[in-house]
Amino acid sequence: MINNIKVIAFDADDTLWVNETYFREAENDFAQLLNDYETENKIHQELFKKEIENLKHYGYGVKGFMLSMIECALELSNNQIDPNTINKILEIGKEMLKKPIELLEGVEEVLKSLHGKYKLIVATKGDLLDQERKLEKSGILKYFHHVEVMSEKKVSDYKKLIGHLDINPSELLMIGNSLKSDVLPLLEIGATAIHIPFHTTWAHEEVNEQQSKNKEFKTLSNIREVLEVLS
Repeated sequence: MINNIKVIAFDADDTLWVNETYFREAENDFAQLLNDYETENKIHQELFKKEIENLKHYGYGVKGFMLSMIECALELSNNQIDPNTINKILEIGKEMLKKPIELLEGVEEVLKSLHGKYKLIVATKGDLLDQERKLEKSGILKYFHHVEVMSEKKVSDYKKLIGHLDINPSELLMIGNSLKSDVLPLLEIGATAIHIPFHTTWAHEEVNEQQSKNKEFKTLSNIREVLEVLS
């Protein structure tokens, strides 16, 4: 199927640049702020529950994460949290939005090599403004024909994307770090997918071994290996 590929879609966060690391750091900072009210482990658990609960309201990204931290702080403190702590929580989020874009090793080299041979697009989840900012700061926007910021990455969302691109599913290759979002839905619709794991994965994106068992996809150790697969 590799020979049929016309469009290569790249996930953004933790595929093109570092992202999840900053969320883990922010979660730890948040737990430190609230350690008068609960254990760190309990704070992490409650924040994760609040994030998942709020996905339907706020979607993915830093802004939704900030709101989830504030709601979690109010609940864990029984609405006793002081305004200064709320300001510190907001500052955690704002600092995340200011983080430099750290491209993963080999990313620009691969994009430069594939540019002109395939139509390259970004297919990512998250906040539109934040993802646009990251792409602008990354220096790699010039390699992409199209950027799709998706509210979800389910089968129906990829079908819409393929319709917009006016291609057959077999002509799309998706590359990403999440089996749940970047690989399994693509295989279900007859597209091709390559999995490049990042060292840290958000719990919401994890799948068990049974879910990926007997599925046909390649797992690579780094993005440079994509060039070997496509050669």
